[in-house]
Amino acid sequence: MVAAAPAFQGVRGLKHRDQGLAAGLALAFFGAIAFSGKAIIVKLAYRHGVDAVTLLMLRMLFALPLFVLMAWWASRGQAPLTRRDWLGVAGLGFSGYYLSSFLDFAGLQYVTASLERLILYLNPTMVMLLGWLLYRRKIRAMHAVGMAVSYCGVLLVLGRELSFEGRQVAWGAFLVFASTITYALYLVYSGQLVQRLGSLRLVGLATTVACVCCVVQFLVLRPIDTALTVAPAVVWLSVLNAVLCTALPVLMVMMAIERIGPALAAQTGMVGPVSTIIMGALILDEPFTGWIAAGTALVIAGIYVFSRAGRA
Repeated sequence: MVAAAPAFQGVRGLKHRDQGLAAGLALAFFGAIAFSGKAIIVKLAYRHGVDAVTLLMLRMLFALPLFVLMAWWASRGQAPLTRRDWLGVAGLGFSGYYLSSFLDFAGLQYVTASLERLILYLNPTMVMLLGWLLYRRKIRAMHAVGMAVSYCGVLLVLGRELSFEGRQVAWGAFLVFASTITYALYLVYSGQLVQRLGSLRLVGLATTVACVCCVVQFLVLRPIDTALTVAPAVVWLSVLNAVLCTALPVLMVMMAIERIGPALAAQTGMVGPVSTIIMGALILDEPFTGWIAAGTALVIAGIYVFSRAGRA
């Protein structure tokens, strides 16, 4: 009986580990889908005549209490921030969440949700390129191959949309790509602050800064009556965006990383572009063609090769 006890404990430990893996994969899977729903909700809201400045303000206004709560929860029992920490949080919140979100919302006025998600999915390659430009970090051959394949996929879809829509698609793609760059800058420069503050605390504080920036931007650029005269559907879509596609997926991905690690969480997140395309076709009546399917396959394959090269 004594000899059987360690074996029994081993079985229990293996079962617990499998449950943790399943939970982590589920969190990463649904977190990626929730993130992808943001573009769908934004496109639905644009159908009611709202502009990007007002729509972004509503989303961030409703998300603000959730991010303040997140920052407070993660700060319990922690040392207070120094002046240098606050400056870093303010800079990262401005670049990584406010400016990136504004450029993304502005770009979605001109491109489909599918193309927007494919461009944003290039983010790991932008982090690598910025690391090479700023810190002279080496780029391996497989990194270059993965980037080339991914960018070919985006160009394939972009070229197809340009043939139908013209210059406005090019402008929208440029804005979304600029959003990718600003968020990549956030990731590149957030390393030291993440180590000092923790990822959840930094995200909560930085997104709170971004929420305040979005509200201030609205107050400067728009009459306050603009927010009071939007269609009721825009308000409810903004609440849904703030909770389901902003705050909740942040928590889900963080919890997934704790359980399965960043590499596996990132691989599971590859469901994001596919889910956006499916939702775009079903909800927004966006076309689903062989060109889009081929471009999406290239982007996902390229990022997969890129991520594998990074772990190697």
